[in-house]
Amino acid sequence: MARPVTLFTGQWADLPFETICAKANSFGFDGLELACWGDHFDVTQGCKSKTYCDSRHETLARHGLKTWAISNHLVGQAVCDNIDERHKAILPPHVRGNGQPDDVRQRAAEEMMRTAHAAKNLGVNVVNGFTGSSIWHLLYSFPPVSTTMIDDGFEFFAKMWNPILDEFKSCGVKFALEVHPTEIAFDIATAERALDALKHRHEFGFNFDPSHLGYQHVDYVKFIRRFADRIYHTHMKDVWWGHGDGTVGVFGGHTNFGDPRRYWDFRSLGRGDIHFEDIIVALNDIGYTGPLSVEWEDSRMDREHGATESCAFVRKLDFKSSSRAFDAAFEKPSR
Repeated sequence: MARPVTLFTGQWADLPFETICAKANSFGFDGLELACWGDHFDVTQGCKSKTYCDSRHETLARHGLKTWAISNHLVGQAVCDNIDERHKAILPPHVRGNGQPDDVRQRAAEEMMRTAHAAKNLGVNVVNGFTGSSIWHLLYSFPPVSTTMIDDGFEFFAKMWNPILDEFKSCGVKFALEVHPTEIAFDIATAERALDALKHRHEFGFNFDPSHLGYQHVDYVKFIRRFADRIYHTHMKDVWWGHGDGTVGVFGGHTNFGDPRRYWDFRSLGRGDIHFEDIIVALNDIGYTGPLSVEWEDSRMDREHGATESCAFVRKLDFKSSSRAFDAAFEKPSR
């Protein structure tokens, strides 16, 4: 085993923490990437109490597990988003508050700052998540979008996230954006622009997830190589595309996941179109030694079956980098 294989608990947050720990052990995982919702990891308690964080480790250890990262996608989404009724379903009440957009965004930013402190208390140095985007709705629009409107969106992103990242820096923790449609960065070009907006500060990098790049026809292996020093965490997640009935395109047609008309959909690992062998080679080439975290999503499959087969798939696929050239035996010994 070259790297720890973990399970992201975001899709399992309906289960109590103790339960998902027991299940993850039975599925074969080395640890969990803890979602900051459900009862898996509480940011408020985590940032105030080292004892609470120690209790998380104790529960994990009881089931033979560890943790290397936490994830706060839901609150991070609200930092830069155009807040509306949808956010009520994903935000904790103390962040949602009165629902006024500016207030919600400010409380979300403060919660992300607390997340950095909670991660420090837990002893992990990566927080994965989303940033939200004030300009995602301008992706493909008419009337035409001016350059200034897009520039303003990236400036707003920097304005909102730099103070958060200052807190991350003080805690010695990194934020890893999961590059994803609806975020400020959703492909290679926008990821480069997000880094530029933040003046390439070290605290900001990426949670690499090939599934959100593949169906867009973005070269996900090139993403690894382009951002070799910014891959702070890795999600293993599969997707297929080109499998619909021709009535729904890449934008989804307002259909739900699992609808057979869809052009693309998430799949259990090894059942989609992502070439994971190429990913492992690229991760080895850049020296990535962090977790390979399974984010399991497949509307067509029982999740416990899927998590078990996905863990086995990653274990079989992963391998260590070589410490010597394959033809080193033919080299003359040095004197």
